[in-house]
Amino acid sequence: MANVNVALHVQIEARPGKEEEVAAFLRDGLAVVQDESGTVAWFAVRVSPSTFAIFDAFPDGDARQDHLGGRLGSALMERADELFARPPSIEQLDVLAHKLP
Repeated sequence: MANVNVALHVQIEARPGKEEEVAAFLRDGLAVVQDESGTVAWFAVRVSPSTFAIFDAFPDGDARQDHLGGRLGSALMERADELFARPPSIEQLDVLAHKLP
């Protein structure tokens, strides 16, 4: 079983008319995080027609920081003005319990 102690919750609000571009960006993000050995779990979800979220989990704070500074985190911030109504809300979380395969 994977060791998971910390996580991230990122909430994103798409600019009007950019909802499907945000969805595609997040779908494409899966290929990027597949190469991150420290990212134990990663989910991109649609909360409402224009609101999206990412939840990802890591064994420790170093892996979480590597992810934030990695390719997907950089691409997210590079495209923020173009795709998002406001800057993404990024919360760093402590994992109390989990169930993973």
